[in-house]
Amino acid sequence: MTEDYDYEALGLVAGLEIHQQLDTATKLFCNCPTRIREPEESDRQFSRYLHPTKSELGEIDEAALEESMVDREFEYLAYDSTCLVEEDDEPPHRVDREAMETTLEIAQLLEMNVVDQVHVMRKIVVDGSNTTGFQRSMLVANDGTIETSEGDVGIEDMLLEEESCQRIEETEEGVRFSLDRLGIPLVEIGTKPDIRSPEQAREAAERIGMLLRSTGQVKRGLGTIRQDVNVSIAEGARIELKGVQSLDDIDDIVRNEVRRQVELLEIVDELDERGAAVGDPEDVTEVFEDTDSGVVRGALDDGGAVKAVLLSGFDGLVGREIQPDRRLGTELSDHAKRHGAGGIFHTDELPAYGVTEAEVEALREAVGADPEDAVAIVADDPETADLAIDAVAERAETAMEGVPEETRDASDDATSRYLRPLPGAARMYPETDVPPVEPDVTDVETPELLTEKVQRYEADHGLDAGLAEQVAYGQRWPLFEAVVDEGVDPTLAAGVLESTLTELRRDDVPVENLTDDHLRATLLLVDGGDVPREGIEDLLTALAENPDLTAEAAVEQEDLGGVSEDEVREAVVEVVERNGDQIEAEGMGAFSALMGECMGALRGKADGDTVSDVLRQEIQQRV
Repeated sequence: MTEDYDYEALGLVAGLEIHQQLDTATKLFCNCPTRIREPEESDRQFSRYLHPTKSELGEIDEAALEESMVDREFEYLAYDSTCLVEEDDEPPHRVDREAMETTLEIAQLLEMNVVDQVHVMRKIVVDGSNTTGFQRSMLVANDGTIETSEGDVGIEDMLLEEESCQRIEETEEGVRFSLDRLGIPLVEIGTKPDIRSPEQAREAAERIGMLLRSTGQVKRGLGTIRQDVNVSIAEGARIELKGVQSLDDIDDIVRNEVRRQVELLEIVDELDERGAAVGDPEDVTEVFEDTDSGVVRGALDDGGAVKAVLLSGFDGLVGREIQPDRRLGTELSDHAKRHGAGGIFHTDELPAYGVTEAEVEALREAVGADPEDAVAIVADDPETADLAIDAVAERAETAMEGVPEETRDASDDATSRYLRPLPGAARMYPETDVPPVEPDVTDVETPELLTEKVQRYEADHGLDAGLAEQVAYGQRWPLFEAVVDEGVDPTLAAGVLESTLTELRRDDVPVENLTDDHLRATLLLVDGGDVPREGIEDLLTALAENPDLTAEAAVEQEDLGGVSEDEVREAVVEVVERNGDQIEAEGMGAFSALMGECMGALRGKADGDTVSDVLRQEIQQRV
């Protein structure tokens, strides 16, 4: 349950960064397709170690430096659909023209000013998500605006950049990535810090998402759009919350971050009143020589050590909840984990996890802790334990000062965890392998908004509001418009593309195998009377299970061709005569039951309206 505050009184300021993949034929700096592959389809692998470098000003970005402190091997899966550009063994090609044109369309929708010349920059990234150790990015437009019910939100800038590798799994040596996603064109849209409430943050994100989808040139599905949220309050600090996958989570993410900062500020005041201090890390391995704690015992049996830090005046505050199911101790643990440890134990939660009351007392005595003090420990190999306990001590010292600026990873439960320090300007420098681009906006047309498309579908095609919105906001509206232009009934087309496909998907039919050609041909056959409407699901199922078939071949294979009215009457008469006693007893009351039997006899080859008319006539003749 999230908590609401007086956000105006707290001085809430928020902004968004929307990252959206573009649905182009090829990648941003090469001719490889923008197709996602399965890891088992990989045909080669290679490994890299990445390290930060100084910028042209001789500076090293703090975030990149911390990332490099953990020595990891990065393994990459390559495919027959990736090339040497992704592997950083060939210079990047020129900027993809289709990606640039789509970006310019988005700039029009956001009422942005396009720059005179686009320069490609390198952004240092050493977490393994790019084989080069940097991401290529370019500023295309700035100074736009969108409307929300709580006022306008300015758009600071829009960048066109390459998507990162897809993270597959952790390995014993480091991390395994996949190159299929690397290089897919991606736009990054950053708002100005004009957002003043959680609800406005969500509304602004929804508005930007609608504008992006209005181009018809953005990818859809999980992972194709990500939202980062920047949040601060007057007495707090700017926090970058990365990787919000769902628009539905944005308002809760903002609320929970406000709560975290409010709680941390209250902890600062309490620590100040107590005269809190952080001691120097100490080795307390001897305290746990005979421990039965599985975590600690496992570390010691592998030659590890237990390191502790005295947190004077922290008693009861390390275990204080600052977000749902997250505490100040969780924040300390996040920093330990960033340095390779599995986490921490602290005295606000002990005895527990196999650590006894006697061991807690011995621990307190070993570090000189008084009753108002807390103690945190890390059990791991000696080097990791040293790094982790130092990180815990540093974060505890920060807890006495205020809210630290940092980048945090958004979780599915709308909370967040520490990721790294905020990046600085030192991470950007010019790309020398790609020439500048002079964008031409003279022939760029502003796409029709999805909201306008809904209104047009209602007015021009007679769709009801719900179905019109489903089609307009769905992925297949270009196909809908194409088949309607060919004369297909709009209601038929909309129903098949939205309702029928959804129902088949729920029945585990592999509808993802259906191409636009399959769907177009099916709709034309049905609209032309060659296949009854009752045969649509059978036809689409056959095509989904055998995508190499044409619609015409599937009709023949499944024997779905329509029948004449004489054949319909013949089948209906047979059903009626077989159920003469029921008709004599129930009259027209037998209609519903016999209708189902007739449709079954005709196996979907006849239109339901035709069968209904014939059956009604035959029953009336007998009553």
